[in-house]
Amino acid sequence: MPAVEFDGGNMDCGSGLLLAITTRIRTIEPGQVMLLHTHERSVLADLPAWARLAGHELVDAPAPGDAGEGPWGLSIRRGLPRERPAPEPEVEYSSGAPARLGTRLWLYSNFHCNLACDYCCASSSPKADARLLPVDVAAAAAAEFAAQGGRELLITGGEPFLHPELGELVAATAAHVPVTVLTNAMVFGRGRRRDALESMNRSAVTMQVSLDSAGSGLHDRQRGKGTHAKALAGIELARGLGFRVRVAATYPPADAADAGDLVAVLRGVGIAEDDLLIRPVAHEGNAADGVAIDIDHVEPEPTLTADGAWWHPVGVTNPQLKVADSPLPLQHVLDVMRDVVGVQAAAGAQGRTVFRCT
Repeated sequence: MPAVEFDGGNMDCGSGLLLAITTRIRTIEPGQVMLLHTHERSVLADLPAWARLAGHELVDAPAPGDAGEGPWGLSIRRGLPRERPAPEPEVEYSSGAPARLGTRLWLYSNFHCNLACDYCCASSSPKADARLLPVDVAAAAAAEFAAQGGRELLITGGEPFLHPELGELVAATAAHVPVTVLTNAMVFGRGRRRDALESMNRSAVTMQVSLDSAGSGLHDRQRGKGTHAKALAGIELARGLGFRVRVAATYPPADAADAGDLVAVLRGVGIAEDDLLIRPVAHEGNAADGVAIDIDHVEPEPTLTADGAWWHPVGVTNPQLKVADSPLPLQHVLDVMRDVVGVQAAAGAQGRTVFRCT
């Protein structure tokens, strides 16, 4: 005798039958049998695969080729509950509204870096070609950007403080629009780089420091042994010099458990939760996997480098995301991007993601 019976009528496995029988088979004990009645021939072919994948046993079912006319009865013995791995924790990545095209501009000051992070979207490292952005190009871009209503300029790399003229570059751009410098905070402690740091206008320049975890584990694994402590020291120095400091953390989903502790650590050094950004890895540059970046699904954030213009700052190693072969004039870059966005809108493109870097 079956422990439970269910009449599936004309439902097939693609129209709710599997959900219905899964619900009912969970009401009986392992080893007990459920009898399914069906008028749908396709169930005879589809149900064995479901039973196998679900860990149950199909003990009595007509073969599709020998079944004759329905209705048919199929007996399913419930299997033992399967052990399921604990789900990976999910990171609550920072989100936000898209910046209107033309209000935010990214500049890559350079591409060489003192680190070789395993997820670096720009493939930066000590061995990378510097590709220095000239100060006059940065200044011209900032002036044109501000004249067109630009509101926020971000300078990234590489490690910007390796640019030999960073002080001049920041002064030339911050004269037109507020600037955020993205840094690992490890190389500006002394010498000419300390001089460049101290020369910057505190009311116009923010430091965004990369710090990937509350403790050293994840950060040092992604960036190199000892880098976590050096980043914290850099944060303390920048704050001591009067800069507003923001922190950006990059978390793979498997390391989400550490994310909650970072807020407390930053609060302890005087950084508000609003100044913390948690972002995923982008599948660009050095990263072996991560969030895919393309023009159809990621909001545009115009990005200028020494050798061109790009759709988004995390896509500067991807030729499919290159907008122009020259960073100037900025108007041309923005016009191209607006044309692309307009065509996509006319075609009904939807569902863009804001991939936040700041």
